[in-house]
Amino acid sequence: MVIAALAFLSEKTRIGAMLTGTVSAILGAIVAANLGIIPHSAPTYDFIFTYIVPVLIPLFLFQADLRRLFREASRTTVAFLLASLGTVLGVITAATLLDLAPLVSATDLAPERREAAIVGLFASTYIGGSVNYAALGEMTGLNSDASFFSAATAADNLFSAIYLSLIALVPGIHWIARRFVSPNIDSARVERASHDSQMNQTPAASEGITASSLCMAIAAAVLLVAISDALVTFFDLTGLRYVVLTALTLTLATAAPQIRTWFKGAFELGVALSFAFFIAIAAGANIPAMISVAPLLIVLVSVLLTVHLIFLLTTGALLKLTLPELLTASNAAILGATTAPAMAAAKGWHDQVTPGVLVGVLGYALGTFIGSVLFQLW
Repeated sequence: MVIAALAFLSEKTRIGAMLTGTVSAILGAIVAANLGIIPHSAPTYDFIFTYIVPVLIPLFLFQADLRRLFREASRTTVAFLLASLGTVLGVITAATLLDLAPLVSATDLAPERREAAIVGLFASTYIGGSVNYAALGEMTGLNSDASFFSAATAADNLFSAIYLSLIALVPGIHWIARRFVSPNIDSARVERASHDSQMNQTPAASEGITASSLCMAIAAAVLLVAISDALVTFFDLTGLRYVVLTALTLTLATAAPQIRTWFKGAFELGVALSFAFFIAIAAGANIPAMISVAPLLIVLVSVLLTVHLIFLLTTGALLKLTLPELLTASNAAILGATTAPAMAAAKGWHDQVTPGVLVGVLGYALGTFIGSVLFQLW
């Protein structure tokens, strides 16, 4: 929690604002773990993975009114769907070119299922961020290979940080920027988007947050987890825990959109807890372990992200989408709902702050589902 607090504070600095608190927390945990300040594994991390991660999903998805998503963020939603497709094409390209099975050794999975598990794992994490990474790790059994999982975590986190820095630089590359239509946003839309972001995603929202709203948010989130676990057990839906939980929460959020007001502060609470989650998984990033399998992991992630970005920018230009819309969507896909609005705000794309959160939340819903489908098909 100290590392999480320092990551939040780092956002007040120029470099920290560019990196965002999420990336600062991840890098801080990797450094602390590899310097021996915190351990690579601990019961605390197990508690976070077992009990905190499931609760994060409802806390974020309480804002996921599907009707609102398509009404307020339709263009960014299209960009996000393209980004997701780019991720799928990227991971399929990488898995076709490379033999990924040797990366995993300490599991009971057959070689062909090992490659399928890696395909599902990296598809999920680059469609919705690290929350889906944990879900697919558990679902596929890859998390039982501590050596691979810690190496993959390190590669995922390090390349995510590098990728975030890269897309933040893209708008300044004139050769690329001039190939896209300029954002045509009227002042009223900017003002409305800025107001929405202040009401829903920034510290100004703390005026409406009470002990009661936080308590109800936690109670509802835990109840949804309990109900989904009961359904999974009763109907023997092994491996579909997060799919059922996501479906229940999306149904509730769409049927009763007023819960965003009832559970005010749920998203902020989720962000704070997600920092602890990011740190817990990043702490397992054993750099020496990553180096032992680094060449193949580096090629895998490099191919995936390269295909993702080229496909997104090419199709986005053809569909007359703007760079802010495409890069916000890409950020939401690769890193999740916490970094996308932060980058949009830092770049002055005020109309992309709220859509960045909304499509990031959509990524939490889609990532686990698409990763699971790819795992089964592969």
